[in-house]
Amino acid sequence: MNNDLYKALKEGVVTVEFTKIDTGELRVMPCTLNQDIHKQRLDMKNYTSNDTMIMYGLDVQAWRDVRMDTIQKWYQGYPEEKE
Repeated sequence: MNNDLYKALKEGVVTVEFTKIDTGELRVMPCTLNQDIHKQRLDMKNYTSNDTMIMYGLDVQAWRDVRMDTIQKWYQGYPEEKE
């Protein structure tokens, strides 16, 4: 698990850019683990893994399990505007 990413997700909104396994396309997802933002309960013990990280996708309003080796980059805040 990436401790810096986990800490940022607990603090607020993070955008994670990763490659989807099924299609190979780049997915840009604003997400969080901050319960003040998402208000959805999940027992994190059931989803612990060194290979994946569970996070709440704010754009889809649902939990998503992201493989760590598919993450291209991540940054705090919502997705950057494309010009």
